[in-house]
Parts: sequence; structure tokens; C-alpha cells
Amino acid sequence: MSEALAPQYLCRLEEIPDGQGLGFAFGEGEGRTLIFVVRQGKRVYGYRNSCPHIGTPLDMIPDRFMTHDKRHILCMTHGARFRVYDGYCFTGPCQGQSLARLPLALKDGQVFLEGPAGEARAP
Repeated sequence: MSEALAPQYLCRLEEIPDGQGLGFAFGEGEGRTLIFVVRQGKRVYGYRNSCPHIGTPLDMIPDRFMTHDKRHILCMTHGARFRVYDGYCFTGPCQGQSLARLPLALKDGQVFLEGPAGEARAP
């Protein structure tokens, strides 16, 4: 039986401006995993930083994950747009697909990843 992993501290909620995202990297080389967290008010949503279209990171400019109006997640490579709350792509080359979600917890104003960064789950 495997032992449960302790939640991984990512940042304080206040470090992510409302309506924006913040990227994180875990590991190195081929084992490196990129993730990002988006904030909307007091809620946070975490995803693998990999577009379902061709696997490129969404942010060509570090930590720029959102559309200008801060309503949707944007893949800067091909312009795909995703809903913040579930990562579903509603327009662009990967329409109908979704970003891989990560389990997050918000405790005392701190954001935690609750599981391995490499084990994102489908919606």
C-alpha cells in the first residue's frame, strides 16, 4: 500500500493577482512537469501547463495565462480559449478537449497541490 503524499505548498493566494495565473515547474529534464494556477476571487484552479492540441505550454510570456478581459485561459500558441472552472476548450484547434486538472487546496490563504504534479486528471 502506498503512502499518501503530503500536500505541496505552492504560494500564498495574494501572490496570484485576481483574474491571472502563476506557473510552477517540478523536476528537471524529461521528468519536468509544468503546471499553473489561476485565481478568480477566493477560488483557485490548477492545470498542467500543456495545451491539448500539441502539448506546448500555454504561456509564451511567463505567467500570461489569461485573455485580456481575464475571463478565460488562453493558449498563446494557437489562440485556444478554455473555461477557467473546468479547463474545457470552447474555441480553437482543440475545441471539445480539456486541460488536465490538478487537485488544489486553499488553506489559511495558502495554495497547496494535493497530489503529484505529474498525475493530472482528466475532467
